[in-house]
Amino acid sequence: MEWYLKVLRNYANFNGRARRKEYWMFVLMHMLLTLGVFIMLALVSLAAESETIFFAGYALIIIYSLAILIPSLAVAVRRLHDIGKSGTWFFIYFVPLVGPIWLLVLLASEGDYKDNQYGRNPKSTLFEESLNI
Repeated sequence: MEWYLKVLRNYANFNGRARRKEYWMFVLMHMLLTLGVFIMLALVSLAAESETIFFAGYALIIIYSLAILIPSLAVAVRRLHDIGKSGTWFFIYFVPLVGPIWLLVLLASEGDYKDNQYGRNPKSTLFEESLNI
């Protein structure tokens, strides 16, 4: 949950770098929250024998997804910065068939060990903070 909240605190921050852990923990929490709400809505609509509740809940999920769109894009851009790519590489997603796979590989790649043009290595920054340097 800490990583999820960290991304939300950096709501529209497209500068800097994001570790793999930050990105993937955010994605995992987003998926778990959405799945949990879907399951809860399905159970409530079955108990009430009404699809109206399910569709009202579905509208809430759409609103949540729209609210989380900017932080999702921001953390993806920062993740691309961590591997030395510009944020425009995100548009590779829109290339049919291979684009989403290529972006997935990029987002799962190990970041640059050294500082790059987008900032300091987030892992070394965390290490230095733990040592109070």
